[in-house]
Amino acid sequence: MTVTLADVAEQAGVSIATASRVVNGSTRVVGEELRAKVLATATALGYRANPHAQAVARGSSTVAGLVIHDITDPYFSAIAAGALEVAESRGLIVSLGTSVGGVERELEHVSLLRAQRARGLILVGSRTSNRQRTRALAAELAAFTSEGGRVSCVSQNRLGVDTVVPENRAGAAALANHVLDLGHRELGILAGPANLLTASDRARGFKGEVERRGARARVFASDFTWEGGFEAATQAAQAASRPTCLLAVNDVMAMGALAALRCLGLSVPWEVSVAGFDDVPALRDVLPALTTVRLPLTEMGRQAARLAFVAEPSAHPRITRVSGEVVVRDSTAPPPA
Repeated sequence: MTVTLADVAEQAGVSIATASRVVNGSTRVVGEELRAKVLATATALGYRANPHAQAVARGSSTVAGLVIHDITDPYFSAIAAGALEVAESRGLIVSLGTSVGGVERELEHVSLLRAQRARGLILVGSRTSNRQRTRALAAELAAFTSEGGRVSCVSQNRLGVDTVVPENRAGAAALANHVLDLGHRELGILAGPANLLTASDRARGFKGEVERRGARARVFASDFTWEGGFEAATQAAQAASRPTCLLAVNDVMAMGALAALRCLGLSVPWEVSVAGFDDVPALRDVLPALTTVRLPLTEMGRQAARLAFVAEPSAHPRITRVSGEVVVRDSTAPPPA
């Protein structure tokens, strides 16, 4: 049976971080008595130090990984910009990968970064409801961290690592309240895929608040893309009882919805209101200006990078929650009389 660093730490009665500093040659000082105890335990158990962990502990690894879902999506590119800013300020060389292929693709990137002895890794992308795939990725990340690497995530807290968590449901509920206060009672939710947790969390936040206040919300599911927003908005606009307001689970879908309504000859916001979520930089070019929930995307990337590359290791995963703010613009107005 392979002896792990966790075994050494448990037997010696110290934290994994302390054991790592001793056996991997970290420049951080550990008391001589404690150091001798850890080394004696490692020898007795037959532990062999991992060269990856030694490189990381000595600060000699300059490779870092950033895996995002889709670099063409302005949500992910804004977060990536913040993460890269911090990584580059630490003198790290960042390997960028995308996970459009899903969890399997993420696993491949993590495995490659382990082989490259990367100092740290940031994952940016919504988790899925597939528990088996989530467990497989969590196990691979645990192996990465056991060898001395550091991991953080921007998404839901599902992987057992330091995570920056956007408050999706609360932001969606606040946006729903805005359009309900305008007088809307027939709403359409452009919901995205049901198995994508970010999409489903936001859709539930919209729907729960609409129903709590006695209004009606119909869900139009589609892809989490511009094309998906176009398709879902077309379905909603052609429904027998057309919603007076469309709430999209991200801004990219909302932009697709605006295009669909233009194609159908419907005026926004005077015939149909539209709102999104994220406040991506690309919205500056959208007409009418889009009402949305603003998340500090670039700062979220910085926070994730600080957890992975700057902060001291923690025995337990740290969760940083980020609130959204409703930004009211020209795409929402009271419903037509």
